[in-house]
Amino acid sequence: MVAAASAFAPPMQSSKLTAKTSVTAFVRVEQPSTTALKMAEDMSWEGEFPPSKVLGPIMSKMPSSVLGVLSLFLLATCAYSCGMSRELYSVPGAIADGSWVKWYYVLGSFMGPLAWGTHVACWIQRKNGM
Repeated sequence: MVAAASAFAPPMQSSKLTAKTSVTAFVRVEQPSTTALKMAEDMSWEGEFPPSKVLGPIMSKMPSSVLGVLSLFLLATCAYSCGMSRELYSVPGAIADGSWVKWYYVLGSFMGPLAWGTHVACWIQRKNGM
């Protein structure tokens, strides 16, 4: 026990450690800040659909028609990228050397979740009359 506690003590002048050696540890306790925390605005709602403010500062100002077109564009990008990846996958020998993996098709395939998100944002804006 003394050996484990002495690992955290400054080195002693004496080369002998005895069982009577005491170790004093000082723990610095920092005082909590007195400034108030900035709390996020309450985003709860009552009813079928949330207010536009849940979409953030940019998308809450966009009309639903723009969000709908953006959603369709992102979905088309995802579908095209997945389809072209499938075409490259069928090339003979492509699996062996990995030549069927193209970075731009991989990037395009990630547009599916963004298409879903903009679709939901479009629905929220339409329900809020924008």
